[in-house]
Amino acid sequence: MLRRTFASACKTGKRSRFCAVVGAQWGDEGKGKLVDILARKYDVVARFNGGANAGHTVKPTKKKTFAFHMLPCGVLNPKTINIIGNGCVVQLSALFEELKTVTEAGYTEAKQHTFISDRAHIVTAGQMEADGKQETSMGSNSIGTTKRGIGPTYCTKALRLGLRMGDLKHPHTLKDKHMRLYEFLTKAFDVSTAELNKELDYLKQAGEDLKENITDTSFLMNQSIASKKRILCEGANALMLDTDHGTYPYVTSSSTGVAGICSGLGVAPHHIQTVIGVMKAYTTRVGSGPFPTEDLGDAGTHMQTMGKEVGVTTGRKRRCGWLDLPVLKYTSQINGYSSLNITKLDILDELDYIKVGTAYLDSQGNETRMPSTIDDLAKVKVRYETLRGWRADTSKITSFEALPPAAKDYIAFIEKQLGVQIAWCGVGPARKNMLFKPIVRPPITSSY
Repeated sequence: MLRRTFASACKTGKRSRFCAVVGAQWGDEGKGKLVDILARKYDVVARFNGGANAGHTVKPTKKKTFAFHMLPCGVLNPKTINIIGNGCVVQLSALFEELKTVTEAGYTEAKQHTFISDRAHIVTAGQMEADGKQETSMGSNSIGTTKRGIGPTYCTKALRLGLRMGDLKHPHTLKDKHMRLYEFLTKAFDVSTAELNKELDYLKQAGEDLKENITDTSFLMNQSIASKKRILCEGANALMLDTDHGTYPYVTSSSTGVAGICSGLGVAPHHIQTVIGVMKAYTTRVGSGPFPTEDLGDAGTHMQTMGKEVGVTTGRKRRCGWLDLPVLKYTSQINGYSSLNITKLDILDELDYIKVGTAYLDSQGNETRMPSTIDDLAKVKVRYETLRGWRADTSKITSFEALPPAAKDYIAFIEKQLGVQIAWCGVGPARKNMLFKPIVRPPITSSY
């Protein structure tokens, strides 16, 4: 059990009324579990970006595991209001399937407590087909997307051709908007129109089924702020997949960092009080793109196997490697973490030694910051520091104080390098496997 509340982990020493949980690496860090735990202390859980390309695994009990792609992780808490913001793209079939799953599992209030922005864009079958065709056409240069239609949907959003959730409330104009979207998709991607009428009927029915759930969520968010409700924002993906700041073009199509909260939920920046970055004890990424600390030997295989590193959405094996501190320094610089949650520490239990990438070096051996291009990132060399392993089972430990000394040293080393303190430590998939670590002030400052 968590013996101390989240209040102690906040910068101000008081429970933050507006907290963000975001990915600090390339995604798949385990954000869902922390959001699920914290949601019990919050009135609103809001998702601000992405779509069914993200997969958050939540394990509320030993016998129950949920994989959410569309629903915010707060949906398992009966008193929590859940918001899918305008920055998200909605795959309706995934949304309905998840609502059905949680309802049948006994979370009967999930649907009535879930609200979807009327400005959020809809992912259609044509956009999913376009995603798959684009990936196939690129051959060895493919991005490695989930083929869930995310990129094409954000593309048509930017082109002002997309369908929005609010359009479902106007069936008399929906047909023309649907046809206009497909006129573009057929010209640009040669998608099929065989099921066009069938999909239109599905959209109309979805509008009827969700008529109580589709609303102005920006107003709902700001109303909650004015009412002094506690708000928790949940990010999909992570900053290294951000369309602006990530390893472009091997990125997603949305704003995955803290800045995405303002545009993706329609709230002002000054409301954000606390930002928790979630990081694995090592590094993983799905799909293509440079990965400086990737380990293709026994250590990488160990992390992949013991960590069960398989994508929740795609089922693909994740690439694994040592912890990359330049990545974490870079994302911390942009997201401004108040504290960190380190996950999967237990996966390193059996290793005799643990390497940590502490700096990137250019061709002359000089330290360099995060490159803006994948060409330069692919050329960097990594300076490593090797720490001793702890060779002990941490998965049954229930307090941070009980961790092996070498595990505490590993965490302290990370904190010193980043200048950000770790407030949460995950040693397993269940809620009980999250250890709270009190914040010690003043924090150590990084030289980055």
